[in-house]
Amino acid sequence: MSSPEPAPSSAGSLTPEFQEPGEREPISREIGVPLIVVDGANVVGSVPDGWWRDRAGAAVRLRDSLATVPAAGLADLPGPVEVALVVEGRARDIPAGPGPVRVVRAAGSGDDTIVELAAAASGRRVVVVTADRGLRQRVTALGAEVRGPSAVPR
Repeated sequence: MSSPEPAPSSAGSLTPEFQEPGEREPISREIGVPLIVVDGANVVGSVPDGWWRDRAGAAVRLRDSLATVPAAGLADLPGPVEVALVVEGRARDIPAGPGPVRVVRAAGSGDDTIVELAAAASGRRVVVVTADRGLRQRVTALGAEVRGPSAVPR
């Protein structure tokens, strides 16, 4: 049995920080499957439900509420889609969860990680879910689309 080929080291390849610990694969590079990147901190912060008392718990609830999105898609983007939830800060260490939502742990800025994911997904349709104006400008400059937090179940 041969081992899988290593990922190409081109500018568009994903670096190890986009991989989850353990045996899961990095974010897909399938051009035909749209990638939805969710700004976890921004989407969690859009619902005033006391999330600030338990940021990690709020991120887990968001991860779980996104579980139907890979198959169903969004209102204007039918499934299947790939979903990456970017977490940072106190929420960075949430578990991956049993569902199809990929948890991407930002080593530093969540916004920077989201921009890197959008840039690395060249050739794919990328939708970033955030209300952050600065981040919206950064990812649309890369060709990504943007939806507000209400585009996903919260």
